[in-house]
Amino acid sequence: MKASIADIRIIEFPRHVRDNGEVVVAEGPDNVPFEIARMFTLRAPQGATRGEHAHLRCSQLMLCLHGEIDVTCDDGSERKTFPLRHGHVGLLVPPSIWNTVTFRSAQAVLAVLCDRRYEADDYIRTYPEFLTYRKGV
Repeated sequence: MKASIADIRIIEFPRHVRDNGEVVVAEGPDNVPFEIARMFTLRAPQGATRGEHAHLRCSQLMLCLHGEIDVTCDDGSERKTFPLRHGHVGLLVPPSIWNTVTFRSAQAVLAVLCDRRYEADDYIRTYPEFLTYRKGV
């Protein structure tokens, strides 16, 4: 079954704030709903867009570690933008959702936790191909 915009979830991670800083904890299965197989970070100049693809099998949990990032998700029928502005709030994007990441501030950093290792054949890389996939053709 293909995911929809309604399947995208915001996850708030526990954070422990003290005078000398903050610790944010991401642990499975409490707030990371999968075993982490891969993690990567993205940094880009203000205004840059990344992503612009969907996955067939991979779920991604995105966290903005620094700055401001918008993640626009599209299920082929509906589109919604999720602003990520706090390091303790993540966005869970299931497979079959097109995502575009827009860096809204200079030197913003996005961390992405994945339930699968990199697989080149897991990507839908063009929007027309994505729409064909969503229609089941």
